[in-house]
Amino acid sequence: MQCQTLCDKLDERLDTDAYADLDASENGLQVGPASQEVDTVAFAVDAAVETIDRAAAADADLLVTHHGISWGGLDRVTDSAYRRIAPLIDSDIALYAAHLPLDGHQTHGNAAGVADALDLNNRAPFGELGPEYVGQRGVLPESTTIDEFTDQLGGKLDADPQVLDFGPSTIRDVAVVTGSGVDWLEEANRHDVDAFVTGEGKQKVYHEAREAGIHVLLAGHYATETFGVRSLQELVDSWGLETTFIDCPTGL
Repeated sequence: MQCQTLCDKLDERLDTDAYADLDASENGLQVGPASQEVDTVAFAVDAAVETIDRAAAADADLLVTHHGISWGGLDRVTDSAYRRIAPLIDSDIALYAAHLPLDGHQTHGNAAGVADALDLNNRAPFGELGPEYVGQRGVLPESTTIDEFTDQLGGKLDADPQVLDFGPSTIRDVAVVTGSGVDWLEEANRHDVDAFVTGEGKQKVYHEAREAGIHVLLAGHYATETFGVRSLQELVDSWGLETTFIDCPTGL
């Protein structure tokens, strides 16, 4: 499949145009000739030297990532930018990135993947960002305690969530914004959720969660954001291309 054709299909599925004025990331094809043929696609959370080298070792023609390398333009291709772009060019690997569109997509997104893992029902978009969303909320199949919920989340994400235990004794309503999502805690409070799942925290979230009476679970930026690229891998695989996933956990 031609690279531009594949990228157009991904752009359409993720509705990347809807986030064009909301996202610092230059979503879509970031590096590579649009005309080259793509037979093998690698997927990773981050476009870093390690993941690019591993994509080259897998003989990939295209690397699809959540975090790309162009965030509002590249003024100079030096230092870290050069170290990432050079091996892409040397190995004839194109780079496609989908940041906020892959956070907020209600089927293929990171939050949707976490919601799937938790078996949430009655789902709705969550995490307002202008006219779009970057998360999802829903209801657990049955009420549970914070300890049981933490064990379930940690098991599904292969992570050890940090818990701010300020919510009710039983949990049913859950909101999710992956990565660095604590800025949406106020919205979680407005929806009267019992627990808010995100990746990493900020100092302010401790007091905000305590005052709101909400459990906050910080399950790791990387751990909460593998779902989107894995979902895209399944999609591209169904389109008849060879695919591989490059797992490069950061522990953060």
